[in-house]
Amino acid sequence: MLSDLTSLHTEALTALDAASDETALEALRIDYLGKKGKLTALSSGMKDVPPDIKKDVGAKLNEVRTAITDGITSRQLAFQAAKDAASVSGLDITLPGRPGQGTGSLHPLTQIRHLAISTLRRMGFALAEGPEIETEWHCFDALNTPADHPARNESDTFYLNDGRLLRTHTSSVQIRTMETVKQLPVRIIAPGAAYRRDEIDATHLSVFNQLEGLYVDKDVSLADLKGTLEYFFREIFGPKTAVRFRPHFFPFTEPSFEIDVKLEAKGKEDRWIEIAGCGMVDPAVFEAVGQTRKDTLFDPTEITGFAFGLGLDRLAMILHGITDIRHLIENDLRFLRQF
Repeated sequence: MLSDLTSLHTEALTALDAASDETALEALRIDYLGKKGKLTALSSGMKDVPPDIKKDVGAKLNEVRTAITDGITSRQLAFQAAKDAASVSGLDITLPGRPGQGTGSLHPLTQIRHLAISTLRRMGFALAEGPEIETEWHCFDALNTPADHPARNESDTFYLNDGRLLRTHTSSVQIRTMETVKQLPVRIIAPGAAYRRDEIDATHLSVFNQLEGLYVDKDVSLADLKGTLEYFFREIFGPKTAVRFRPHFFPFTEPSFEIDVKLEAKGKEDRWIEIAGCGMVDPAVFEAVGQTRKDTLFDPTEITGFAFGLGLDRLAMILHGITDIRHLIENDLRFLRQF
């Protein structure tokens, strides 16, 4: 068998040298290394080799297999190199390069998302996420939303056949985070998509991008909320931006506020723009979370917290002077090249 392997080795190397193209090379591989190949046939005879020479025969078998495999690989690389050389043989490498399509840039929504997240991360907020298909409990019940609240109507919310829904805000992530954390403080932001049955026009889409924030600990105050959001909006719009808080109502915060920022208008009087909602977390929210946790980590008599929510699409529109929100989803290069 040793002599058969030596003869096969010589025969295979000769055949490799004679292979004229990749098709012939593949036929050679099958002829020698395939399931019914010559080397495979010899390998099956190992069971009949006397024990005293089996080690030598096995070593020779591996040597021949390696030599044939390496030879095939080497020839494949040579054929590919020849093809590559032929493909550029007619090129004049002294010609100047042609201008391409130009460099790309980040979408305005991506830009404002990065800016908002990086600003809040520097203030100690961690990123959190949750499912976009939510339960009614996480989206409404745990957030102290009454059963007859308009937001729960099918005219405002996308419901699925199994009773679940497409989340109407990323506030549901706040509930899921409080359900799972092991200790205080909780300081998170939850950017993501939200869905509502809005009529699509210049200021509304049925899918929009929201960023929610939550801070819970002992002795969290309204002053903490005010200082956090004033710093945030001045980082977004400039250090001289005026920020004001107006009393409002949200089911899951008490007291609640809407936030306005005063922006400069070229050639016109400066104007106030409503930009976000916020407030101190309602104790009823902590009670709902406590009922699912079965512990006292979120005991409303021991802790307080604040929450806020804002639309990233609206931030981008205000920051860049975009007058129609639909521009953000149309992928019109004439619009996107401005950013």
